[in-house]
Amino acid sequence: MHERSLPASPNWYCSRCSDVSDRGVLAFGARSVIHLAEVGDRSPGLFISLLLWSELVGHKETVSGFSFCHHAGQSHMCVSGSGDGSVIFWDSDSRLSTRELSPHQSPVSAVHWSPVDRNLVVSADEKGVVVCHWYHTGDSVSFFPEPRTVFCLSCSPHTWNHVAVGYKDGMIVLIDVSRKGEVLHRLRGHDDEIHSLAWAPTASEESLYVRPEELTATNGVTDREEKGCFLASGSKDQTVRIWSTAKGKGVMTLKLPYLKRRGSGVDPAVKERLWLSVHWPKGRPTQLVSSCFSGEMVMWDLTRSGKQKWSLFGSSSEGQNHSRIVFNMSSVCLQDDSELLISTSMDREVKCWDLASLECCWTLPTLGGFVYALTFSPVGAGCLALGVGDSMIRVWNTLSIQNQYDTRSFWQGIKSKVTALAWHPKKEGSLSFGTDDGKVGIYDVFSNKPPQISSSYHRKTVYTLAWGPPVPPMSFGAVESKPSYSLYSCAGEGVILQHDPCKLSGEASDIDKLIRDTNSIKHKLSPHTDLSWKPNGKVVAIGNEDGSIDVYQAPSLKLLCSIQQHHKIINTLRWHHDHSSQPELHYLLASGSSNAKVYVHNLRSIIESPADSPVVLTEPYRRLCGHTTKITGMAWSPHHDGRLVTVCYDGTAQVWDVQQEAAVCNYRGHVGPLLCVDWSPVDPDVVWTGGRDFTVQEWRLSKQEFTKPPKGKKMLELVEKMKVNPKKKKNKKAGGATPAEILTPSVNGERGRGGETAAAREELSEDEEADGSSTSSSVKSTVLLTELHLLSMKKRKPRSMLPLSTSMDHRSKEELLQDCITLATVTNSQGECASPVTVCVGEHIHLGLFSDRQALYRMFEAEEEGHVEAGHYDSVTYLRLWSGDLEGALRVATERGELSDHLLSIAPMAGYAVWCRTVEAYVKQLCLQEQYLKAASHLLSINKVYEAVQLLHSHKMYREAIALVKARLPADEPVLKELYSSWAVVLEKDGHLSSAAKCYLAAGASFDAAKVIAKKNDVSSLRTAASLARICGEAGLAQSLSLRCAKDLAVAQDWVGAQEVLGSQDSLLVHRLHVCVTELLTAMLAEAKLVNWSSVSGHPWASPGGRHSSIQDRIREVWQEEFGVSESSAAPGSIPALLQELKAVESPQPSTHLPLKQVLRLDVLDVPRFTFRGLAVSRIFSCAILHAFFFFTGLMFLRSVCSRKYPKILRHTEEQAKAAANSLQAFVHYYLLYERWWELSSPSKAGAPSNSAGNQESAQESHNGLATLAADTQPGDEVKDKVVNGGSSEPEVGVCPATQTCVNEKINFDASVLLSEDHAACQAIRRSVAEIQERLAAMVAQHSSGQQLDPDMKQADHVSVPSHHRPDEQESLMSLSTKMSEYHKKLAELPDTVKVEPLYTPFHCQ
Repeated sequence: MHERSLPASPNWYCSRCSDVSDRGVLAFGARSVIHLAEVGDRSPGLFISLLLWSELVGHKETVSGFSFCHHAGQSHMCVSGSGDGSVIFWDSDSRLSTRELSPHQSPVSAVHWSPVDRNLVVSADEKGVVVCHWYHTGDSVSFFPEPRTVFCLSCSPHTWNHVAVGYKDGMIVLIDVSRKGEVLHRLRGHDDEIHSLAWAPTASEESLYVRPEELTATNGVTDREEKGCFLASGSKDQTVRIWSTAKGKGVMTLKLPYLKRRGSGVDPAVKERLWLSVHWPKGRPTQLVSSCFSGEMVMWDLTRSGKQKWSLFGSSSEGQNHSRIVFNMSSVCLQDDSELLISTSMDREVKCWDLASLECCWTLPTLGGFVYALTFSPVGAGCLALGVGDSMIRVWNTLSIQNQYDTRSFWQGIKSKVTALAWHPKKEGSLSFGTDDGKVGIYDVFSNKPPQISSSYHRKTVYTLAWGPPVPPMSFGAVESKPSYSLYSCAGEGVILQHDPCKLSGEASDIDKLIRDTNSIKHKLSPHTDLSWKPNGKVVAIGNEDGSIDVYQAPSLKLLCSIQQHHKIINTLRWHHDHSSQPELHYLLASGSSNAKVYVHNLRSIIESPADSPVVLTEPYRRLCGHTTKITGMAWSPHHDGRLVTVCYDGTAQVWDVQQEAAVCNYRGHVGPLLCVDWSPVDPDVVWTGGRDFTVQEWRLSKQEFTKPPKGKKMLELVEKMKVNPKKKKNKKAGGATPAEILTPSVNGERGRGGETAAAREELSEDEEADGSSTSSSVKSTVLLTELHLLSMKKRKPRSMLPLSTSMDHRSKEELLQDCITLATVTNSQGECASPVTVCVGEHIHLGLFSDRQALYRMFEAEEEGHVEAGHYDSVTYLRLWSGDLEGALRVATERGELSDHLLSIAPMAGYAVWCRTVEAYVKQLCLQEQYLKAASHLLSINKVYEAVQLLHSHKMYREAIALVKARLPADEPVLKELYSSWAVVLEKDGHLSSAAKCYLAAGASFDAAKVIAKKNDVSSLRTAASLARICGEAGLAQSLSLRCAKDLAVAQDWVGAQEVLGSQDSLLVHRLHVCVTELLTAMLAEAKLVNWSSVSGHPWASPGGRHSSIQDRIREVWQEEFGVSESSAAPGSIPALLQELKAVESPQPSTHLPLKQVLRLDVLDVPRFTFRGLAVSRIFSCAILHAFFFFTGLMFLRSVCSRKYPKILRHTEEQAKAAANSLQAFVHYYLLYERWWELSSPSKAGAPSNSAGNQESAQESHNGLATLAADTQPGDEVKDKVVNGGSSEPEVGVCPATQTCVNEKINFDASVLLSEDHAACQAIRRSVAEIQERLAAMVAQHSSGQQLDPDMKQADHVSVPSHHRPDEQESLMSLSTKMSEYHKKLAELPDTVKVEPLYTPFHCQ
């Protein structure tokens, strides 16, 4: 079909969108088309040749994945995936699809043909679904290994059922497709997107250097049992990782190097654009290729040691590497054993590399936008300039021998789509350009300088540029000062500007002023759309928007003639060249417009013999018909006489013999509309065309099989087919996009203007000639695109307000003519019999539109009846409004619930009462539509503020209601307090406590505000609530909240915070003293290393120190110095007052299950009480806290108590304190007895028998004796002689000095402390109660199960009772209940101190 071509750019951000077959065929996805190119063999002295030869067309959206089948005999097969969720199998030889599947509901993100199984293809989509396709059977299986977005996948080249899948979040998953997608390993290590995966070419893990520990077996699997290979992954986190698939973990990490280019630094934003592609070449198990930050490519030597393990591609010369990030890489081995690597990049270039030398073999430039302009230089032979929609200009040396694709790109100063180009007719290398944003500039293509930009901008797109002789005012002045050529630009706003190429910074002139002045034109000129100078520079033709063509004589621009042939916008004008052998052909002007016809006019007589007044031409010299849509470009052949080539929106290029009005050939190689064309300046058989398919194609006239363009009838049939079966377009963009832009997909950052849909391309897969012969499958005509464009732009016709009148105007021709006669008769009649009233009834009702007002009203009534029957009540409303019945219109709209802002705005015209009723009705309508704010606003318009507030309140819009009340009503309005209270309740229920507190404060309920804030029960909330209550005068609540906050702070060891909270109120002095004592005791315990609590904050006076002989003295000193409390303090800080206040503090009963910190806080209450009485210690040494101390901190505290630092004798004055002291003394004495006993029974003591049996016997006697002493003996010397003075021995190694002192001293105490009849009676009663409870439970269980107890159980069921009961007595439920009552009475008679303060037994001290 064509010779050479610049294809569309490969799609970006796809993990595998290009591949090379084993036969050397390169394929890559560009937009929705797959381009195929054949990489030839190496020729002597030449670079490797590249021949583009075909495309695969079938996808409806962007191609996102592509892969060849790399199996012998099947290498021509390939598969591709698309954003529409389809997967298509192709035969690249026939360029046809063999199977099309739609297994995915989401866009396909990756696809790969298994290198092991010739029938297995794996695809994945963005939702994480993985599908296995079996080509030979057509079956498919879906898996969902991970709920993540798939970025890439790769089938193992060694094991057919292993597939590696890379995800967006950095996870890599190895799955087994033969086990329903079972996950073999999850490889974690990357922190960002997985861009590519590559398997090692060898099926082993022995080729790389790894740590010795990596070679050992893991998880119980030996090295011989492990089967796997290495997997390489590239991620956006700038690392390449090598993974062991046998062990499921990484073995090597490669961090990308920063490579500075010459004369430039590293772009700091380059990390955001990183795409890390990896490729593992075949036969190179130790070498890995990866991309880098700015388009560089490096070869990693995985066995090399040291920091630099990489070699840079193309390092021998500057400019070989890509200039932007690389997306895909693939390799191929040619017949001469040379191995090539193909890479695609964001710089829109496809490069081929020799892996042996790492040098670039060739570069294929690609295009990233529509080709808007295409022109050959008239001076430099074969120099082709391309204006592309990717904001770049390409200059292609088409005559280069060594490099067939020798192109240079120019982008500086453009920054918009290049829509027009024009070479200077004499100056070589001077190229002017126009852009989509109205910019005009000139490039010198032989220098690296930025372009010159004109200071005069167009408001719209520049469509045409032309070089011509200067016209006034630029032609005035000396010859040496004026330019030989001026640059003319025509843009979308219809203005032609003349630019001085030598002074582009100067202001350009509008030639319309010269045209009007020269030709004395007073009216407004039609907007210009194109211009063309005759090659000799004497005449210029200007095309206009109305389809006319004006021909002016330079330099005055006198109008010679006006061609009124076209009736639509002129798109292109071209003069025939001047070197023809036939002089009459020099005056031929060809024009093309949107009416799909080409007209050629011969202006020889007009130019050679101009008339005094302009001539109007209405007949063409030649008429060229065949195209079906608008003509976009044309070019005369410089090698032939009268041969013209035209391009059209039908996607074809047509060559004409103008003199014969005959079609020569038709080219159909493009997919989409064509925009530009030019004839080769050196080869008469070659034409170049560019279009909206992002391609430029070179083709020969002699190789085309078609003569004429495709018939329009076929296109109309396809349009009708599309109307019947419309295809949905996904991802439609609304907003400012035009319908043409919506129909064109965005690829590589380029969105086309008026592009085509993939659905239309699919429908245009085949077209036929007039003789019925079928076209080639690759011909993709696009006439349908224009039809779809027109359909999309055609708005839906609105419903007529006067359908009856309209329908009667569509009757037969005879009836319509009779209506004219009737109306004329009535209008011109003077008699009453022919009055309009008589006419405008019945079948002539529609004539009321042409008669008087009364007839019109009757027509309106008839129209209203029709609208009511059809249900079009809005039309009835407007008809009544037009007739002046505003109240009736509003009534109809109110009844139907179709009031609108427009109707409401005109309601005041009907009166205040009508307006108020309408507003109230509209408010009800808005409430039904849940537009409460709008409804309230309308109520305000009629001054119903309370109703508006109630409306907002009823729908829980408290914030708006409160704002409205405060803005419009008095400050003391009761409804405001009600709103605050209601809102506070809702906020409190929803958990917004702070906002609820603000509402309570605004409502004057400060007590509720403090309570709400305190509901969170954290320190900050309690402190805030206490402060709020104190500020608002709620003293009692403030005190309660402060105490709660201080308690939490004390438990958290934040002593400073607790004192600050309590110090905010003078009435809490006694609680400050309580916290002070707690802090001192905690510091004492920490000093003795009995606890390891860490304090958040503390006071200096609580720091450890040994200068005090007792805790009481220390407390007194701190109270006096820090709090000013002493014996001489006056009220209310006097000792009696504080003591009385402290007694009122509730003290919960201690329990052995309380945490030690809480026990300390509760029991320390007695310390201030007894400090006020001058006591040393008090309830802090109660049984509960000591019990907790011994179990949590060991015996260290007891030893410290027995030391000389604290008194050994406890004096007590109150009953409760007496009980606590007795309990403590009993515990201490039992501890001393046990310590003494273990001292005597230790076998390692001096003087102890060495016989172990003797030691055991001695220990047994000591134990028995101690038990007897504890159980039976009375107080006296006997106890002291047998137990206390039973002998001494040397202390054990490691015993603390305090303990050793206690042991060695002679122990003197009153033995009566160890025994207590009240405690014994209490314990006996409690045991009896427990036994009765167990017996009752057993009886209930027996009664429930209905089973008899065995004899042993019956014997065990006897209740242990005092001795006066018979042991063999059979107890009943009644007797047990009686005994239980008796025991409870006895227990109640015992003192509370006996029940609260236990007397420790030897069992407790063990």
